[in-house]
Amino acid sequence: MLYLATRIEQENVINHTDEEGFTPLMWAAAHGQIAVVEFLLQNGADPQLLGKGRESALSLACSKGYTDIVKMLLDCGVDVNEYDWNGGTPLLYAVHGNHGKCVKMLLENGADPTIETDSGYNSMDLAVALGYRSGLTVSLWGK
Repeated sequence: MLYLATRIEQENVINHTDEEGFTPLMWAAAHGQIAVVEFLLQNGADPQLLGKGRESALSLACSKGYTDIVKMLLDCGVDVNEYDWNGGTPLLYAVHGNHGKCVKMLLENGADPTIETDSGYNSMDLAVALGYRSGLTVSLWGK
């Protein structure tokens, strides 16, 4: 159906949301479907759209460490500091998952490690609380 929608330029289908406000792009990003993400972006999917809880395709990809998808979305100019309903940012989700490559990409693209969640912690606080001693904390401190 998405393929047909792109052929007849039905943007409302390619950016259609489900009951949670998720678009096909968000679902593909959340499940690591690189080819689907690429196809959707090439055919007019809006990477800036947010779900009902302010979830972004970037945050969903970062939470699972899908670096190829993160790069594609960053190349589209998405807001690297977009926050969701509880103040979570793509960087916080990448740190939570200990996805160092995503953390590095986000920082290189302007992610702010000092942004706090509604609970009052930032990405460095989270890395320390989770006991990460690898290059992840070095990346955050080095920013």
